Amino acid sequence: MGNPWAVLAIAATLALAVVLLVTVRSQSSIRRRVDRTLARLNVRPVEGGSRGLDQALHRLERAVEQAAAGSVSAGLHSGRLASALAAVPQGIVVCDIAGREVYRNPAAAAYVGARHTEALVEQVVQEQLDVALEGGHAHRELDLLGPPRRMLVVRAEPLTGPDGEPGVGALALIEDVSERRRLEAVRRDFVANLSHELKTPVGALSLLGETLVDEDDPGVVKRLAGRMTTEAFRVSRSIDDLLDLSRIEADETPQREPLSVGLVVADAVERVRPIVELRSIDLDTGGVSRRHTVRGDRRQLVSALANLLENACKYSDDGSRVEVRSRADGTWAEIEVGDHGIGIPRRDLERVFERFYRVDRARSRTTGGTGLGLAIVRHVAHNHEGEVRVRSREGEGSVFTLRLPAGPAAMKRIEPGVLSAPATPKAPTAPGTPGTPGTPEAETG
Repeated sequence: MGNPWAVLAIAATLALAVVLLVTVRSQSSIRRRVDRTLARLNVRPVEGGSRGLDQALHRLERAVEQAAAGSVSAGLHSGRLASALAAVPQGIVVCDIAGREVYRNPAAAAYVGARHTEALVEQVVQEQLDVALEGGHAHRELDLLGPPRRMLVVRAEPLTGPDGEPGVGALALIEDVSERRRLEAVRRDFVANLSHELKTPVGALSLLGETLVDEDDPGVVKRLAGRMTTEAFRVSRSIDDLLDLSRIEADETPQREPLSVGLVVADAVERVRPIVELRSIDLDTGGVSRRHTVRGDRRQLVSALANLLENACKYSDDGSRVEVRSRADGTWAEIEVGDHGIGIPRRDLERVFERFYRVDRARSRTTGGTGLGLAIVRHVAHNHEGEVRVRSREGEGSVFTLRLPAGPAAMKRIEPGVLSAPATPKAPTAPGTPGTPGTPEAETG
């Protein structure tokens, strides 16, 4: 047997060679795996020997960190998008190419499991999505009878990928167009009524003018001229009322200042004094307290009260009585205008505040009203966060109550029982005026 130390040295050398061979092969395997991972992350591999592996590992570490940061950013972006879609008032439903629902915002979720007529909405949404998944564009209108009655439009569109490739999924949009359709109907009615209101006096002026040209009798000429003046005043009054209504509608947040109810009533009385004297109306304002105040725009409130007074005078008999009263507590002030005229039929109480609506069109031609006065009153009440009510009995008269936020002076001294009239049926609230739940009700008798 040879030298044992020589044998041990040879064995150690062979072991070291094996370790080095395994290490090289391991590094090569690791390098190949790192290069493949970098390729998946769209990162260019690093050229080189042993240092190349270190650089590749360093680049892989940076690529992983960037991918993680991108994932967090995508999550935040997705969260912001979900929050934005949740705030959209229209219902939104998104499905994938297989028809599976992947997103539904809260507005659309309200129709899941709905009852009565709204149950039809979910069925229509699914039908429209099926059409969109086939590449079509779907659109359908739904008239839900309610109550309340609603008009919905359901649209569905196919979705495409980032590069415009088709077949990604579909989106359905549910939109409530009830208010839009109502406003369109109001606009159409307004234009039609306005055309009629202006066409009638203009046509009368034209006919009177043609008659006047060939007339030689001074008496007839004078009478025709008087009629022309009346019709011209009617046109002018219609235009003035339209401008007044437009200005009040535009000024939805008028300037609020403390105003004496007595001064507002006095200004309104001056505006209607000509018709009061013409009809010999006994206008009693003794029931208006000087202590009562309201907060609001003086010009709007005077306009509203003048229209109530003019309405009361026009629909009262000559020589009859019109009464104005006020009352207040620490929160609300009320101004009542009552007459003993022809009254309003019960079927018309809900509509008297509509533009151009007249209870008796034949009598309106003789009184010369434009049909806009009570609409002005309603808008003034709405602008002041109040309301207007009417109580009437046909053949006995009507009472209109303008209810407004009280001014500071009314809060210093509360009159006992001023809002505690004997119980009577609740008067209907004008359509479109805000309610005031939890506050003392104004009684109109």
